[in-house]
Amino acid sequence: MADKRLLTPIADRLVDSPVGMLHIKANRFGISHLGVAKEGAELLKEDKGELFESALQHLSQLETELQEYFSGDRQEFTVSLAPKGTEFQTQVWHALTELSYGHTCSYGDIAEKIKRPKAVRAVGAANGANPIAIIVPCHRVIGKNGKLTGYAYGLNMKQQLLSLEGESRRS
Repeated sequence: MADKRLLTPIADRLVDSPVGMLHIKANRFGISHLGVAKEGAELLKEDKGELFESALQHLSQLETELQEYFSGDRQEFTVSLAPKGTEFQTQVWHALTELSYGHTCSYGDIAEKIKRPKAVRAVGAANGANPIAIIVPCHRVIGKNGKLTGYAYGLNMKQQLLSLEGESRRS
């Protein structure tokens, strides 16, 4: 595992999307953050050098993949991901990335998948701490009863993403 300091974002951009203005950030290893831009968000200071250029390449790839996703032409993201989190959080986030486009599951399903069936609440907390929305598809986690549950960016955005994906079945 890379030194956690190396996972700090060094480049970022604002990207317009059908669900609002997104703030994307990257480090030399890949995308570190994707979320709804906060009002008045300031961009990181531009840098020079190989590491910065590597981060910019990840951002450019993500912009292209997001355009394709929102236009319905992409179901899987291939951009490298490099979020900073605990070992447990990264297990949960990895499990989320394995959840297919258009499919949903519950926190309990994720807990089972990572072989921690009693960690349902911890899975919920890790899901809520996900720094890379959409690509690490925490919007695909719904209540055990099939109803929408909380989402960091609101249930309206969650419903928009699920509708875009044509969510119709649980995996």
